[in-house]
Amino acid sequence: MNALLALLSRDAAGLLLALLAALVLAPVNAWLAALVGISLALLSLRYLWKRASVRRRFPAPGRLIDMGGYRIHVRAEGEAHQGRPTVLWFAGGHAAGNAIHHLHRAFRGRTRSILIDRPGTGWSDAGPFPRTTAREADEVLRVLELTGERGPFVIAGHSFGGLLAANIARRRPDLVHTLVLLDPTPLDTILYGPPLEALREFRLAPLKAGLARLFGFDLMKRRAAEQRQIPAYSAVLAAVDRELGPEVIAARAVDERVATDFTQASIYAELTPAGAARAAWSAGVYDGDLDGVAVWLVAPKNDLDVARLPEAQTADARLNERVVRVIARTRERYLATSDRSRRIVAPPGSGHNFVYEIPDFVIGVMREAIEGPAQEY
Repeated sequence: MNALLALLSRDAAGLLLALLAALVLAPVNAWLAALVGISLALLSLRYLWKRASVRRRFPAPGRLIDMGGYRIHVRAEGEAHQGRPTVLWFAGGHAAGNAIHHLHRAFRGRTRSILIDRPGTGWSDAGPFPRTTAREADEVLRVLELTGERGPFVIAGHSFGGLLAANIARRRPDLVHTLVLLDPTPLDTILYGPPLEALREFRLAPLKAGLARLFGFDLMKRRAAEQRQIPAYSAVLAAVDRELGPEVIAARAVDERVATDFTQASIYAELTPAGAARAAWSAGVYDGDLDGVAVWLVAPKNDLDVARLPEAQTADARLNERVVRVIARTRERYLATSDRSRRIVAPPGSGHNFVYEIPDFVIGVMREAIEGPAQEY
């Protein structure tokens, strides 16, 4: 499966699939084989032309770091004034650095600020498969070494990016000034929580989207358009667009490629019970793993987004309460990872995507982390 995903993550894979389809159909009907093969090849060439156009319109704004056969894009801006630590940002999902550009933009004039495109996103190559949190944590540390960026860092990660940030800190606690976890994804939620249809779609949607994209069909845009018809999703997407701004929104075209789809499909295997169990030792961060590191857990106390899940809106009130309780308490387990942990509660009424909905609150938290010394708690 990993070899197949690695092959499909190449932009020209559609041409290979067109040839394969023609060869399979040839014994049945030569004319049909030619028609299907040529049609798929033309669609693939149209996609390749579009990709070339996007690369010309949006050249990489940062450095492409050679990792030995593939490259990772790093955008580092600003200078560390008055001894302030450099901040390293990771957005939610398996997203490019630009997905959290609004916070990077707020701090690059106050200190050094770094965005790293996870492999397969932004301007980074797909890299080797499988994509895993453990592998990407090691890659980030290697990138920092190759670019000469020096810690200690304030490492901030939202959602699935919080799991990555915690893994980086576990591997190199000496590089961490403060670890700021913005409603991070805990593997315990996947292992002990209810089966969530939304997480299942996290894996299946990019697989289907990648296959369609090879021939120029963008299922992700269609999915986003459908989500905008749902009030809860629409409000979040509007907040994301508002905060990132038109320049960053335009640059999203860089991520409209098969590498983005198939790297997501690979790493999101960790968001299934079986995948979380496989990743538990390499990607899990457990009680005491970060002792000595200042760990700030920033999240709502009562996440409204959890209460809106279909699994928490059944006819069984006790079951609904259990869904909300288990998801909330597995997140709180991050506090046990360090003897220097601190809980910061997001304002009432906020949800999982508070980094976009109430960015001023997040900026205030990050100013304290960056401009003040790490405290003992």
